[in-house]
Amino acid sequence: MTDDLLFDEFELNNHILDNRIGLAPMTRTSATDDGHATDRMARYYASFARGGFSFLITEGVHPDATHSQGYPNQPGLATDEQAAAWERVVDAVHEEGSPIFAQLMHAGAQAQGNRYGYDSIAPSVYRPPGEMSELYGGSGEFPEADTLDTDGLAEVKEGFVASAKRAVDAGFDGIEVHAANGYLLHEFVDPLVNDRDDEYGGSPANRARFPAEVTAAIDEATPDAFVVGVRTSQAAVTDEERVWPDGEETAAVLFEALSEAGADYVHVTGGDATAPEVPDTDRTLAELAIEYVDDDVAVIANGSLGDPENAREALADGSDLITLGTGALANHDWPNRVRAGEPLDDLDPSIVFQPDASLSDAEIPSDD
Repeated sequence: MTDDLLFDEFELNNHILDNRIGLAPMTRTSATDDGHATDRMARYYASFARGGFSFLITEGVHPDATHSQGYPNQPGLATDEQAAAWERVVDAVHEEGSPIFAQLMHAGAQAQGNRYGYDSIAPSVYRPPGEMSELYGGSGEFPEADTLDTDGLAEVKEGFVASAKRAVDAGFDGIEVHAANGYLLHEFVDPLVNDRDDEYGGSPANRARFPAEVTAAIDEATPDAFVVGVRTSQAAVTDEERVWPDGEETAAVLFEALSEAGADYVHVTGGDATAPEVPDTDRTLAELAIEYVDDDVAVIANGSLGDPENAREALADGSDLITLGTGALANHDWPNRVRAGEPLDDLDPSIVFQPDASLSDAEIPSDD
C-alpha cells in the first residue's frame, strides 16, 4: 500500500495487480495480411508491461472469419493459426510480469476492410455517418450494413465464444468484449442504431440483451479464473458526440445485465472520464457503472486520464482501475515515471499515427 491511490494493489478475479493502471485497447494495423500477430507486436506490448502497467488490454481482435473484421491488418482470434501467433505476444508480456486480456471486437456496420469477403452487418439496416478513415485503411462513405437475422445472431455469438476459447489456449489471462465505440454490440445498445422490433430491440432491457448473452456465453465457456470484461461507451468512432437519449435508464439496465451475465469488470470510456456526460444527469458513465454493477464487478474508467491528477480523481470518485491510451503511447513507462515523480512526454502524432495506424519503428523497443 502507498499514499497514492494509483499504486494501491487490486485483486481482479485472482490476479493481484500491483497498481491501478492498465493499458487501454487501441486500434492498430500491424498484424500480417492474414491476421497473425507478429514479433514486433510482442515487443510493443511487452514494453508497456515493463513500464509498469499492471494489466494490458490488446487492440480489437476480430473473433470470426466472416463479418467481424474491422480493417486491413487487424489481428484475429478467428482461426487456430491466428491464436498460435498470439502466443509470442502473451509470453513476452508474461515475462515482464503483467496479465494480458484480448479485446474481442466485431466491427458491425463500422467495418472498413474484410479479407474474408463478407458484407458488414448491424442490428438493423444502417449506414454510419461520415467517411471511413484512411488512417485505418478505409476511404469513402461506409456501405449500408445488412440486418442480422436469427441465424446470424447465433453465428455472431458462436464466433465470440470460439475466439474466447482460442484466447484461453493462447495463454491470455482474459478477454474484453467490445460493446463500445459504435461496433456491433454497441449498436445493439444504441437506440439511434437499433431499430429492431423483436426481443433485441425497443426497450433498454431488450437492447442490452444480446451483449449480455454474448458475455454470459463466454463466461460459461471459459475457466473460472479467466477474466471476462466488457467495454461500454455512449459515443461511437463515427459520432464522438453521441449519447444515449434515455441516458441513465440505458446505463442502469446495461450494467445490471452485464453483472448478471458474469462480467468480472466493466470498462467505461468517453471523452473525459471525470466529466458528466450522461443526459439528464450530473453523472459520469463510470459513476453510473459503480452504482449499478454488482459489488464484485470492477469498474475501469477511461478517457483523458493521462494527467496523473485526473487519474487519481477517477479513482477517488469510485472507479477501481483506470486505463490509458494516449498517455501510454507517449509514455510506455507511464506508471514507472509517475511512481518516481519523473516528467511525462506529450504524444507526437507524427511518430505514432503517420502515415497510418501501423506500429512505427519508434514504438518498438530493440531486442537488447
